[in-house]
Amino acid sequence: MGYVVTGGSKGIGRAIVERLPGTVVVIDREPLDQHDDRVIQVLGDAADEQVAREAARQAAPLTGWVNNAAVFGDASLHDAPVEHVRHLIAANLDLAVVGCAVAVQTFLRSGTAGAIVNLTSHQATRAVPGALPYATAKAAIEGLTRSLAVEYGKHGIRANAVAPGSVATGRHDQMTTPEIEREMARLHPLGRVARAEEIATVVAFLLSDESSFVNGATVPVDGGRTVLGLDPEARE
Repeated sequence: MGYVVTGGSKGIGRAIVERLPGTVVVIDREPLDQHDDRVIQVLGDAADEQVAREAARQAAPLTGWVNNAAVFGDASLHDAPVEHVRHLIAANLDLAVVGCAVAVQTFLRSGTAGAIVNLTSHQATRAVPGALPYATAKAAIEGLTRSLAVEYGKHGIRANAVAPGSVATGRHDQMTTPEIEREMARLHPLGRVARAEEIATVVAFLLSDESSFVNGATVPVDGGRTVLGLDPEARE
């Protein structure tokens, strides 16, 4: 079994890498900080098609592909150049489109079944004020996921998405304060943010044969945040 995980050097991506069996090829701009004989790194931009193809080659035979890499950047249409907003949307969407394209082409060329999991966000359905580019891209990626499921399911290629709420990663920890922690507990019915390994467990399930009839789904892994629907971290 061979997998490709984009953005796999830290956070959710790293937890996914640690959770998957077999060979895992990580695409990331940052080098891995620990050695694992079953993990191979391809340094570079996951939106670069040649980088993605090299990762697929090293993962052969490819079993699953995880589009986890993301670009974070807030902007609003009233106070940012339109071109900047478009760039931020494209930055996230391109990462998924390139990964999906290379994965689908690899599966079709080898004549084998495979699975794709795209990491989206609760913001795809409940946008955060000020985060228009990110929410827009993640919603588009969920549409991409459904389209892949419909078009390539007959070839044995499944595509699903996982939509986390807030997750305790290094990025989250750098931003958090006791006040923010209380707010996060209020927004999530389970009273806390997720651990990265909780997201990774669901991703691994969707890549496995145990989910062989799950296709075109977006699975929220947000502790009930989306269904509670309280106003999230609004930016004034």
